[in-house]
Amino acid sequence: MLDVIRHRGPDDEGWVAFEGGNLAATCGGGADTPTVCYAADLPYAPVSGTTVPEGARVALGHRRLSILDVSPGGHQPMSYGGGRYWIVFNGEIYNHPELRRELEASGHRFVSRSDTEVLLAAYAEWGSGCLARLEGMFAFVLVDRVEATLFAARDRFGIKPLYYWVAPDRCLAFASEIKQFSVLPGWRAVVNGQRAYDFLAWGILDHTDETMFRGVYQLRPGTSVRIDLKQPPAAAPAGRLVQHEWYRLAGSPFTGGLEEAASGFRERFEASVRAHLQADVPVGSCLSGGLDSSSVVCVMNELLRQGGVQERQHAFSSCSAIARFDEREYVEEVVRHTGVEAHCVYPDLARLFDELDRITWHQDEPFGSTSIFAQWSVFALAADSGVKVMLDGQGADEQLAGYQGYHGALYASLFRQLRWIELWREIRAAKQMHGHGPLWAMKYLADALLPDALRYPLRAMIGTETAASAWLDLDLLGAEPLNPYHGEEGAALSIAELSYRQLTKSNLQMLLHWEDRDSMAHSIEARVPFLDHRLVEFVLGLPDQFKIHRGVTKRVLREGLRGVLPEAIRMRMSKLGFATPEEHWIRVEAPERFRKALKTAVDQSHGILHPRALSYLEDVITGQRVFSFLPWRMISFGAWMDCYGVAPEIFLTR
Repeated sequence: MLDVIRHRGPDDEGWVAFEGGNLAATCGGGADTPTVCYAADLPYAPVSGTTVPEGARVALGHRRLSILDVSPGGHQPMSYGGGRYWIVFNGEIYNHPELRRELEASGHRFVSRSDTEVLLAAYAEWGSGCLARLEGMFAFVLVDRVEATLFAARDRFGIKPLYYWVAPDRCLAFASEIKQFSVLPGWRAVVNGQRAYDFLAWGILDHTDETMFRGVYQLRPGTSVRIDLKQPPAAAPAGRLVQHEWYRLAGSPFTGGLEEAASGFRERFEASVRAHLQADVPVGSCLSGGLDSSSVVCVMNELLRQGGVQERQHAFSSCSAIARFDEREYVEEVVRHTGVEAHCVYPDLARLFDELDRITWHQDEPFGSTSIFAQWSVFALAADSGVKVMLDGQGADEQLAGYQGYHGALYASLFRQLRWIELWREIRAAKQMHGHGPLWAMKYLADALLPDALRYPLRAMIGTETAASAWLDLDLLGAEPLNPYHGEEGAALSIAELSYRQLTKSNLQMLLHWEDRDSMAHSIEARVPFLDHRLVEFVLGLPDQFKIHRGVTKRVLREGLRGVLPEAIRMRMSKLGFATPEEHWIRVEAPERFRKALKTAVDQSHGILHPRALSYLEDVITGQRVFSFLPWRMISFGAWMDCYGVAPEIFLTR
């Protein structure tokens, strides 16, 4: 299992196994364990030449990407409390210096500078209550040998992954990536039909605790599990563990005007970026040229200058030779403003298909558009430049109302409040600022207000395929044509409500999944300062008009970073992100390449994708259908089934 994810931690590896009634610990290393770790005077140092005992009941394994305390002191699995507690931990605890001081005042002593040891001491002091004190991104599994319990937890927003699977012999396995289960006895890759339907028809995944592999689950963001090691693993039907919700997102109460909100936003955002800069290795940043990544780069630059850092900051961008999809003018504006050293990559269509199998393997599951390839290319460029940590703007759109759909939520809110004049002003402003006419507004307003029976044909009109489709064999897939958003986003009564749902139940976890795999594939740790929970709670509690007003989106960020962002960026209203010219590739540059790829996907899908999918693509190529990412989702789905040898459930009975 450790060999499969060497990319997540090539700097060090280790394991510990427990046997007998007292869970006696035996620890060892592997091919990537540095010699100095074996020689270290540490209670958790691996023993050279040790093998896993045959009678082991529990084992923990870890791959290390050394970021904080790159000495042997940061080796994992790590123990604490005289060998009582053992942990494998993925992530960063940004407030570990403050927690360390508090714990030292309570009598705790440390042998390393790592945040991992602070986490262990915090658990020893406060038990599961330590989770509420942690600021950062984390997934960990911890064994308490005295209580004979295993405790696993995941951070508030699911920045770091944690999956589990119960094998046919009742063996319970945890992993950072699903592919790790494939080396275990009893593994069979079977498609989870309903979740595959959600992805293909609706373009969404990671919105439940299920994955697209039947029987493989994930701990939901802000949840934990506790397992009694004296008993066989207790799992609910179909191998699902009972999860405890330790964090529930709620907006912080706010009273005040826009000026106070902007000041509060800037204070919290700067504090978050400062915390996310902690590292003993080079730190860079993604820069799309959009508002979010530019905010990270500019605040990061300001903080580094204040700290007297002399080295030039590095920023990495994805560009395009096609002007419509290129943001170099905005990237260059940020570079002029900050003096950062810019690195650009031009994602190439031929390379996309050459690397499709590799990207699919790393992603674990299909991905929704070729923009994931653009992000992949950016992290590859950063790795080639020697950067090991990257800050990114993920999470800003969901809390600051950065997507087009938030205009619909605003319109719906004003409509329900009978504020007709204000509604018309917002529609008119969106026309002037974004080019969205009244018809566009009416479509999104209706999408937010109408029942599902009327929303389906409407969504088809605006290019969103839903419900049962001729190109999909639902019987073979084993799925029902259900709306995964039922009772959720379509009924959002306000921007704040839509933000809550996208932060907790839909959009964000999918994006974090893709970013984690793209970055870790290149042995890079991606950090997302917009997802400091105190910042998110503050923004969520602000009035809607501080997020969108008269067509201006992300209003509180624009006001809060006045003077920090260059004006051309601060008042920019267009949005791309790390986009690729996918529409141009399909319709103009290489339609035959996509025809061939989709035909291959149809064959790879074992009949789940009907040959009529080719007709759908043809309609997109010829312009008879509105462009959407659906053709790519089909291609990605087929590549995934082939890569992991995934079979439809019905094949199990053949």
